[in-house]
Amino acid sequence: MASILPWLLLRRRRTLQPSATALFYLRFVASPPHNGPTTISPPRLGALPERSRAAAGFATAARRQSPVRRGSTAVTLDTDGSFARFSVRDEPLTTQPQGKKKQKMSKKSKVNQLKWFRLKAKKKMKSPNPEVRIRYKLDKAKRKEEWLIEKLRKYEAPWRGPAPVHDPEILTEEERFYLKRTGEKKKNYVPVGRRGVFGGVVLNMHLHWKRHETMKVVCKPCRPGQVYDYAEELARLSKGTVIDVKPDNTIILYRGKNYVQPKVMSPPDTLSKQKALEKYRFEQSLEHTSKFIEQLEKELEDYHKHVELFKKREGAIAEEISDGDADVDDLTSSSNTE
Repeated sequence: MASILPWLLLRRRRTLQPSATALFYLRFVASPPHNGPTTISPPRLGALPERSRAAAGFATAARRQSPVRRGSTAVTLDTDGSFARFSVRDEPLTTQPQGKKKQKMSKKSKVNQLKWFRLKAKKKMKSPNPEVRIRYKLDKAKRKEEWLIEKLRKYEAPWRGPAPVHDPEILTEEERFYLKRTGEKKKNYVPVGRRGVFGGVVLNMHLHWKRHETMKVVCKPCRPGQVYDYAEELARLSKGTVIDVKPDNTIILYRGKNYVQPKVMSPPDTLSKQKALEKYRFEQSLEHTSKFIEQLEKELEDYHKHVELFKKREGAIAEEISDGDADVDDLTSSSNTE
């Protein structure tokens, strides 16, 4: 009897717990459907059998303790239409019409679009009107100029703060003469080419100043007057002193009396070798494009002058013809009167 008693108690406990089928019946079948989200209400206990009464009582107690929630919103049932839908929001889910997605262009349509643009440009290039041809080239050159200016803005040196003030050392005339003669005799130099002044140039200068007081900077190619800009920028970046600027675009720089080699020899506000070359190419392209725009504007102005002159000549010829016709009419009228 002692061995049968725990089994009977376990069986009685299982009979009191509601099954999944009973819970589904209590929640969704026993309650009458109506429009909108429904709140689950248990049926009357008298209309159910004894086992279902126990299940209904268990479900009611559980609902009083904690509502059925998912996340932070109560679960509701939407019975609109012929389907039952569960919602985890305060309001029932509504199907909103979604906008049409942008269709991607196929490869063939892209090719056709490019062909259309090329045909349009070809018609303008081969137009019999010179003004149309010149204006097409001018608009295209101005668009390129704007694009190049936008590209060059990316290569501007990012100033992290106010620019440091460079105070060069004060040298006497004798010291300047001695350093100038020393720099001319020595053969150590740093080249500055088409990339201009970038981080690698300043790094090489500090490496030369490790063993020499003076050094030469050779600028080739260099526009007229550009060597002075290079000298000023190199003195600011390297904290050196400009001794002399030669006519052959050579700069002699002095490291200073109390020179100490910096830990970071390449300044952080300078460009790399690759970016300096890209900047040079964009600058060269911008220079040629600006010259081409000036040439086209001059051509357009000359064309307008030619058209005005042609119209004046046409007007003068028409006046001469009208005056000649008037003279002929006067002669014929006078002969008739006689």
